[in-house]
Amino acid sequence: MEFLDPARWSGKVFTGTWADGGSGTREVREPATGASLGSVGVAGAADIAAAVARAIPAQREWAARPHAERSAVLLRAAGLLAEHTGAIAEWLVRESGSVRLKAGIEIEGSAGECVQAAALPSAPYGELLPSAGRMSFERRVPAGVVAVISPFNFPLLLSMRSVAPALALGNAVIVKPDPRTAVCGGVVIARIFEEAGLPAGVLQVLPGDAEAGQALVEHPRVPVLSFTGSTRAGRAIGARAGELLKRAHLELGGNSALVVLEDADLEAAASCGAFGSFLHQGQICMAVGRHLVHRSLYDRYVELLGKKAEQLPVGDPFTEEVVLGPIIDEGQLARVRDLVDRSVAAGARLVQGGTAEGPFFRPTVLADCGPSIPAYAEEVFGPVACVRPFDTLDEAAEFAADSEYGLSLGILTADPAAGLALADHIPSGLVHINDQTVNDDPAAPFGGVGASGVGRVGGARANVDAFTETQWVTVRAESARYPF
Repeated sequence: MEFLDPARWSGKVFTGTWADGGSGTREVREPATGASLGSVGVAGAADIAAAVARAIPAQREWAARPHAERSAVLLRAAGLLAEHTGAIAEWLVRESGSVRLKAGIEIEGSAGECVQAAALPSAPYGELLPSAGRMSFERRVPAGVVAVISPFNFPLLLSMRSVAPALALGNAVIVKPDPRTAVCGGVVIARIFEEAGLPAGVLQVLPGDAEAGQALVEHPRVPVLSFTGSTRAGRAIGARAGELLKRAHLELGGNSALVVLEDADLEAAASCGAFGSFLHQGQICMAVGRHLVHRSLYDRYVELLGKKAEQLPVGDPFTEEVVLGPIIDEGQLARVRDLVDRSVAAGARLVQGGTAEGPFFRPTVLADCGPSIPAYAEEVFGPVACVRPFDTLDEAAEFAADSEYGLSLGILTADPAAGLALADHIPSGLVHINDQTVNDDPAAPFGGVGASGVGRVGGARANVDAFTETQWVTVRAESARYPF
């Protein structure tokens, strides 16, 4: 039976084995055509409770395994991702609307997350502390059961970013993928770790709707939540987690700025801008939403960006060689269209695009933008680039910082030191000098500030902080005695 043969998982959830979900099944649909690709099981609140009950003993046994055994599972997972790239890429293309370039980036990044995580079990996990008459030390211990709630846009990578390190550090993990990408963000991960030899119950994958998500967030034996999604949903999860005194790592929305300084290479800048705004139809939290360009370059930059948008082919990535595929669903398509229409009505100049054919929205460039333009002020999550001129560095910093979001920042300049100095004035979780904003690396911590979220995952130190607890331990040679 082939790696992702639907006969294995069709209509099922993954509990360590493939089983029926308590809330029936849900069709998996191809956004480019609307065609059914199969079905997955749907979990309800009772399934979540049963999964946590299974995960607790499984986690204790897993954490007690030798560190080399945990590392080996992660390395086998990385190898399986490479071995089955073709099958996984096909599902990313069909279920999430990825073009093949993006699918390749996602699979390679997911394998990198597993390789990076494989080093965690053998890393030092504590230190001795000074103390009189006893041994005193602090150590990091697994948090227990970790919930991972993942999005539709990079469903495999943005699940694996938390799943791999959480498992490596001795936790059990329950994944609730976005229902729109339950195969790429759920079934694929279950199959990878099933084949890699992870013990049953340590990883469970339960696609579900709001009922399952709420049950996962509120379960008293799930102390750590890792959520990637909209700021609106993240605020609700963060508020509930705070009430329950849970740790929540929230990777939320963005409206990232690309700042093009006066001395920037204009051709390279337009290339960076187009990639940052249009990759995966702009459905990326780090996407360049706001292009801030020095006035001396502004007209030419708008022209170059518009030409790039005009030349990018759009269509079904499964049947055509295209650069942009479909918007994930009709609701999101309607939102993108509405933002563009309202922006033009508010005074933005439509340079290119602004139209849709079926689920395919043309890459769009809007010039003469500012805070009164809806597509400039809000996160679009679509292929829309808003361009605004600035005259001084102070003005560039002011414009870039004028957003509730603070996820990623790109600055293009011939003087990297000047770019770094400018970045000091712009709140952002990620800063890239002479690059666009859509960057990721398994070895680097990832996360934003403001409405872009709280907490960090990625990189050894951030992952240890995210998925373990600090424990203080003392040891005496014999029992202490007190004057009581």
